[in-house]
Amino acid sequence: MRNRQIQEERIKTYFLDSAKNLLRAEGLKGVSVRNVAYRAGYSYATLYNYFKDINDLLFRCVEDFCQEVGDFVAARTEGGAPGREGLRRTARAYVEYFVEYPGVFELFFLERLRGLGDRTETAGRITGVPRLAECIADGTYTAGEAAAVEEGLRCMLPGMLLLYENRLAPDNYEEFMQSVDAQLGRVID
Repeated sequence: MRNRQIQEERIKTYFLDSAKNLLRAEGLKGVSVRNVAYRAGYSYATLYNYFKDINDLLFRCVEDFCQEVGDFVAARTEGGAPGREGLRRTARAYVEYFVEYPGVFELFFLERLRGLGDRTETAGRITGVPRLAECIADGTYTAGEAAAVEEGLRCMLPGMLLLYENRLAPDNYEEFMQSVDAQLGRVID
């Protein structure tokens, strides 16, 4: 890499890190071109040299957060049981991540991914349910059953997180996780 390319990548990383930190701390409401640029230590006009607009920057954050969520879940489920129990632990780890980082949840499930074009793969990663392929392979589910479980989890988990994040129900984390476990039992078993 030439020095100029290295510098460009470094500046892009500053903007990305700044945006991701804002998303984690303040959610989407805290993210603006000016806030991101200020935290990165650059003029807001400089951001447009590296990203088409704020949505382009946010989408790059989504890609990075997909990897982060995957790493978080992998660390929480490493060496765990396969089949239904493994799927339950995976779903629970996703919930734990999004409770810890509600701004990332907001970005993943409440913000529209405008102009998807070639971004459909990343959008699929957001709503996909891992471990179902291995559940089919090990005979835990048939393909039809796995599709029903996937649909149930895709609807249930964001819905429960949305209610919890908006403080509608339940009142505390322990009750929420008990409710998640009960619903996971209904969907997975």
